[in-house]
Amino acid sequence: MAAVDADISEEDTEDAAPPAKSRLAGKVLVLYVVLPVLLLIGAGVGVYMSGIFGGSDEAAEKPVVVAAPVYYDMPDFLVNLAGPPPQHYLKMRVSLQVRDKEAVPLVEAAMPRILDGFQTFLRELRPEDLEGSQGMLNLREELMRRLALATQEPVVRDVLFREIIVQ
Repeated sequence: MAAVDADISEEDTEDAAPPAKSRLAGKVLVLYVVLPVLLLIGAGVGVYMSGIFGGSDEAAEKPVVVAAPVYYDMPDFLVNLAGPPPQHYLKMRVSLQVRDKEAVPLVEAAMPRILDGFQTFLRELRPEDLEGSQGMLNLREELMRRLALATQEPVVRDVLFREIIVQ
C-alpha cells in the first residue's frame, strides 16, 4: 500500500504545479510579440485619424481669417460705495469687447439700461467687495450679467477694466 500511496503523491505534485518554463514562455510571448503588435496598430490608427496619412489638405489650404477685436469705451463711473463712514468712492473706466462692428449700435441703443444697471450695482458694493483678484472676477461676472440683461442679446464678449480706483 505504501508504494501505491507514493505513486499517487508523485502524480499529484506533477499536476499541481506546471513547469516554470511553460509559464515563462507565455509571458515572453505577450511581452515581445503581442504588446508590440498592439502598439503598432494603435499608432497606425492614431496617424490615420490625425490626417497625416490619408487625410485631405483642404483645411491647410484655406487661410483662417481672424477678425480684429472691436472695443467700445464706456463713460467713466464715479460712485460712492456702501458702508459705514468714512465715505469711500469708486472711480472706474471700462471697455467692452463686442462681437463685431455691427454690435456697436446695439450697445449704444441699450446704453441707458446698461448705465442704470451698472450704477445701481456699483452703489451697493462695499470696499471689501473689490479687494483682490476674486473681487475683480466677481465684479466682471456681475457686469457681464447686467450687460446681457440690458442688451437682450449676447453682443458683449468681455468687460475689460482700464482703471479702478477705490478711495
